[in-house]
Amino acid sequence: MISFFGFGQSADIDIVLDGQESRKTAEIKTEDGKKERHYLYYDGETVSGKVNVTLKKAGSKLEHQGVKIEFIGQIELYYDRGNHHEFTSLVKELARPWNCHDLFGVFTGDLTYSTTYPFEFLQVEKPYESYTGANVRLRYFLRVTIVKRLSDTVKEQDIIVHTLSQYPEMNNSIKMEVGIEDCLHIEFEYNKSKYHLKDVIVGKIYFLLVRIKIKHMEIQIIKRESTGTGPNTYNENETIAKYEIMDGAPVKGESIPIRLFLSGYESTPTMRDINKKFSVRYYLNLVLVDEEERRYFKQQEITIFRRADKGRKGAMGYLQHKSNNIPPGMTPTPQTVEATGADTPQE
Repeated sequence: MISFFGFGQSADIDIVLDGQESRKTAEIKTEDGKKERHYLYYDGETVSGKVNVTLKKAGSKLEHQGVKIEFIGQIELYYDRGNHHEFTSLVKELARPWNCHDLFGVFTGDLTYSTTYPFEFLQVEKPYESYTGANVRLRYFLRVTIVKRLSDTVKEQDIIVHTLSQYPEMNNSIKMEVGIEDCLHIEFEYNKSKYHLKDVIVGKIYFLLVRIKIKHMEIQIIKRESTGTGPNTYNENETIAKYEIMDGAPVKGESIPIRLFLSGYESTPTMRDINKKFSVRYYLNLVLVDEEERRYFKQQEITIFRRADKGRKGAMGYLQHKSNNIPPGMTPTPQTVEATGADTPQE
């Protein structure tokens, strides 16, 4: 709740979402690394509720030049903070000024008692997942503005959006042979190339030739956030998981199993070319370290998606799938337009 003052006038603004008592919430990181929890929505869901404007003092009045609420989806690049790139912007007028004007010829209105304004953004498009990264933030929020003569009064409330996908029809395994000529030759295999957020990566490493003294081997999951375009592209790499799969020198013919649970790590779905502003990709990085501390590695990109619950109910969203949001080979999930989150999908 927020209070504001001006010319002796004061009031509280409160945004109450429909069905928020039963709606699921989700966490998202803030720019400073902390976590916030907000109500969770999906693409195609209606966002509705009411705005309460409560006068702080009985008998007072609040002069305004209109009251409006906006539903906004925007991308903020940290190196370009002056520009917020809005990809969704909807406006509902809650109150108009009266047909009278002040000393400056501007039409104004007065609130003389506490007022509740209902609002509804029907089956609103939410094409991308909420995201906070090292250099970029994608957020959805409601903004209430009371327009005043000197300065507007604004209250914002964030929501979190998750993008869902079904299991891909094609999910080929990854199998590659890599090595150093006459020194090292290994074959690695992962059971598939697309994983949901609570999946398990299963694979194996097979040593075909070993002529260097390997001390240990590990597998990493690397998140690569790319912002900008062309020569101005900037990549930020983050190792979100590291798992030692071998300690000691292998021999020719030895096979090392891999079993890595993704649910224990904080990750988001793969995001490719989001609004032509940024991408988030994931890689499996196999690292070998020899006794002289030299490192040998091989990266392989994987796709991570947010799995939809097969039992999820609700009406079909009227919006069509955006091809640059769902990773290649994935199937978008029909979204609910119900106001509650009783049938919230699993990861």
